[in-house]
Amino acid sequence: MSDPVESPLLLIVNPSAGGGRARRILDRATTILDRVRKPFRVEFSTSGEHAGELASLGIDLGETPVAVGGDGQVARVAHPLVGTDRVMGILPTGRGNDLARGLGIPTRPDDAVQTLLGGLPRRIDVGHSDGRRFLGIASVGFDSRANEIANRTTWIPGTFVYAWAALRALVGWKAVRFTLTVDGNSERIQAHTVAVANNAFYGGGMKMAPGASVSDGLLDLIVVGDVSRLRFLANFPKVFLGRHIDGVEVTCRRVREVRIDAGASLTVFADGDPLTELPATIRVLPGALSILCPPGESDA
Repeated sequence: MSDPVESPLLLIVNPSAGGGRARRILDRATTILDRVRKPFRVEFSTSGEHAGELASLGIDLGETPVAVGGDGQVARVAHPLVGTDRVMGILPTGRGNDLARGLGIPTRPDDAVQTLLGGLPRRIDVGHSDGRRFLGIASVGFDSRANEIANRTTWIPGTFVYAWAALRALVGWKAVRFTLTVDGNSERIQAHTVAVANNAFYGGGMKMAPGASVSDGLLDLIVVGDVSRLRFLANFPKVFLGRHIDGVEVTCRRVREVRIDAGASLTVFADGDPLTELPATIRVLPGALSILCPPGESDA
């Protein structure tokens, strides 16, 4: 394996990330890399599949793939590296950047580039469902509706879009009857959201799973139970501080695998994109991916 600090960087850019923010940050990043004479090249991805193909090619050429975009771009670039000893980097330019937040990777371009130049590899867990992988939080129910709205909304900048989408999704929403199977034991529940978390954050800084660790070999199963819209709305701001789990309507436990089914057709979202449809079995792949992180955040 080539040293990620010594090998050339392959910047794989989602040009639409952050409403065009990716291109502006890319200009700043390449200026810094030129200044320190760090070898690199830039490729623009046209789809998620294309991003993964570019990463595979970069690996074959001895380069360190770097995802330039949001959480979705990170997951796509990571796909061919899962289960290997190769390392990737992240240059956060999306609206959420929740995995970078959880890993302590700065969003300020100059600092993020320094992580690419002097960071250390950290091995993290990866979520897996129906052949698809995710790095952050897979969620279904109310979150599915909110994700769909957020992905259609381009006129609201930054993290505000996720809060706005959640408020819009609440209109007309009703709790769903889910069936959860954990360690062979099944239970039926009425809930607004079921989330399976590898990382603590989603939705642009919402601390949905405050106790989640990306390197403990487990996933945090969070269930937001059936409460009134008024109570749901009153508790919503607490999610940004991770204090929502103090309520009796929210439960949290650690699992290695969970199967989720429902009495309705629902899409599971993860890393800002559709992951799979219900019913779905979600598992953890412990320590399956290596990412360059600031030295203080590294476990390597």
